[in-house]
Amino acid sequence: MEDAMRLALQEARRAGRDVPVGAVVLDPPGQVVGAGRNERERTGDPTAHAEMVAIRQAAARLGEWRLTGCTLVVTLEPCTMCAGAAVLARLERIVYGAFDPKAGAAGSLWDVVRDRRLNHRPEVVAGVLAEECGALLTDFFTRRRD
Repeated sequence: MEDAMRLALQEARRAGRDVPVGAVVLDPPGQVVGAGRNERERTGDPTAHAEMVAIRQAAARLGEWRLTGCTLVVTLEPCTMCAGAAVLARLERIVYGAFDPKAGAAGSLWDVVRDRRLNHRPEVVAGVLAEECGALLTDFFTRRRD
């Protein structure tokens, strides 16, 4: 999963003025079928999180809203919106880098994706290249404050 996370990090570095979060969706054989980075500032769309962009692209490419067998790889733990979208898209697995104790919904603050009341619960793999993913965010916010 480290190779896929490096692809997500490349997406994050291209976020421009947006918070540098990147995501890729892998099909069951492991090929990238969707990629995205935060685009809220660029598009004015509050739902343009990296995960949402990548999930939309994967669904369009596969011609199917059910992303059964696919894996979402994202540099930051998904928020409630993105975690909910991953569940609704029937993703098999969510892999993330940095933990988000302020808004994370895959185990940190909330655990939307493993809520037993839901009909689908993706596997979660946390902390892949966490230091590198976290450093990208820390650098961004440090520069923003200066």
